[in-house]
This record gives sequence, C-alpha cells and structure tokens, in this order.
Amino acid sequence: MSFDTWEEYFYPPPDEGTLRNLFDERDPVMLAGLEYVETVRRHRELLSGQVVIPKTYDSDHVRAIHRHLFQDVYEWAGQYRSVNISKNLFSFADVHTGEIDRYLTDVKRLVDGTSWTMLDRDGFARASAEVFAYLNQAHPFREGNRRTSKVFMEHVALLSRFALEFDRVSPDVWNQASMLSRPDLGNYEPVPDSLLPVFKHAAVRVCPERQIGK
Repeated sequence: MSFDTWEEYFYPPPDEGTLRNLFDERDPVMLAGLEYVETVRRHRELLSGQVVIPKTYDSDHVRAIHRHLFQDVYEWAGQYRSVNISKNLFSFADVHTGEIDRYLTDVKRLVDGTSWTMLDRDGFARASAEVFAYLNQAHPFREGNRRTSKVFMEHVALLSRFALEFDRVSPDVWNQASMLSRPDLGNYEPVPDSLLPVFKHAAVRVCPERQIGK
C-alpha cells in the first residue's frame, strides 16, 4: 500500500484515529500496547548483539534502527514519512524540501567531527545534546521517532567512555527538553541547551574494559 497522504496512514472511518498496522488492530490503545511489546523485544535483540546494525551514523543507520524496531508493527518501518508533521505549533523537517536528509547529514557531520573518547561528562552531554537536537528535528518517521532516536544515541555513546541510561530521565522531562530544543521560528538550527542536563543525568561512566565502538 502507498502512504502518500496523511489519510493513507490511517484506517478509514470509524477507525480513522488508528494508524494502519500489521496486526490490523483498530483500537489505538491496544495498538500502543502491541507496539510497545514488539519494539522492546526487537530492542533487546540489538542490546544482546543477536542483531547487529552497521553503525554508520548516517540516514541508513537511522532507517535501519527504525526498520528493525517496528518491522512487526508497520508496513512502512524504515521508510521516511511522506507527510509533514508538527507538534506544539512547531513543524519538524519539511519532507518536500529535503530537510530530513539535510538534518541527518548534519547528524553524521557532528558525530564524525567529535573526539568522543576525549570527552568528560560535560563535554559528552553537550555533544550528545547537539546530535540529538538535529536528529529530533529531522523526525524522519510517521511514528516511532523517540524510540529510534534513543537507540541511535545509545550507538553514539559507544564511541565514548559513557553509556546512556534513559530510564534515569522521566518522560515529562525528556519531552519538555526535546520541545525546547526545536529551532526558533524561521530558523534552521536547533537549540540544544535544554537537553544538556538531560544527557548529563543519563550519562553513566562505563568500565575501562569496554571496547570503544562496541
């Protein structure tokens, strides 16, 4: 099926509030539960090393994470959204002008341009906040951006002396910081300052035995 319009992502009335899904579940609450179970299971496969995604830190990397996490839930897993989306009156990357790829190119540039092994906690938090702010503004997918972004940032942390434990940060704090990092109206560049304390709190120093990048 094609997903070229906003309406095509959803079931027709009377189930128009539910995204089309591989379970054919029409209840959005039930779908959310199924989605959670399946994405947690797929995330564990990544954490255990049972499934390995090439860590290229580019758009292919981001799409591969989303495809793996949501392959059991949505037909369009791993595919860029085809519609523009917004939250709290602020729009995410414009699909019609190529902004998704532009922001993800910036993500790659920031990751590659950072000497992750040299960073202390403050430096790690600042660099991570900047990377995430660009990734968040890209918001490449119709659904599942937050979970995909967190896995991507876990992979970024593998380049450093830190790990990220996102359960140390409440969802409300995470959402508020993410919202405040959005570009000012009419600007392109995100403002990552609100994310600094979030990543600083989530950062945990790893044992010296961990091989960087693994």
